[in-house]
Formats: sequence, structure tokens, C-alpha cells
Amino acid sequence: HVQLVESGGGSVQAGRSLRLSCAASGYIDDSYCTAWFRQAPGKERVAAIYIGGGRTYYADSGKGRFTISRDNAKNTLYLQINSLKPEDTAMYYCAAGLARYCGAFSGFFARASWGQGTQVTVS
Repeated sequence: HVQLVESGGGSVQAGRSLRLSCAASGYIDDSYCTAWFRQAPGKERVAAIYIGGGRTYYADSGKGRFTISRDNAKNTLYLQINSLKPEDTAMYYCAAGLARYCGAFSGFFARASWGQGTQVTVS
């Protein structure tokens, strides 16, 4: 069971960039899919972007300004968000699951390990 801890959130001005980090307690290799989800106030948690098996999968909310990367040697996942908008305000969660469900919301969501989230507020 992988434990995940996000960091890097905060309050930022619109138009700026932000990089979130997610440190994993266990070893993350290509058998894992890792992903970033976000949950805006009063809304459901939605997928933003996944990476696993050598591929990157973009969900609708992650297209265009989101970049995901992973450093397996450091067991750390990153999310770069450029040109932040007020509608990007949300709690951001990282998750780790089986590579076979990478990009498949339902399969991945139900089986993934989750971090506690990091808040991003854009004004």
C-alpha cells in the first residue's frame, strides 16, 4: 500500500504557474499509474491527468495547461500548472494505482491510493 503526501499548494495570482509535488512512501515504478485529480468546492473529484506505462493520459480538466511528470528514483510525482485561472481553485490530490487502469476513471478511482490533498487558490 503506497502512502502519498502532496505539497506545493497555496494562494497564487491568476496567470502565474505552480508546481505541485507528491512524495510516495513506497517504490513507484512503471507498473504503477499515478495521477492528479482535483475537487473544487461543492463539486465532485475529477481527474486531471495520469501517467503510467510510458504514456500520459489527459482528462478534460487537465488539457492544455497541465503537465505531469514523475521521478521514479525520488518516488515523486509532479504537476505543473501554467497560466492559472480562478476556476483552477480546488483541492488537488495525487493518486497511485495499477497501470492497467491508467486513464480509466472508474477503474482507477475505485482502486487507487490517495494523498490528503493540497489546496490551490487562484485569485
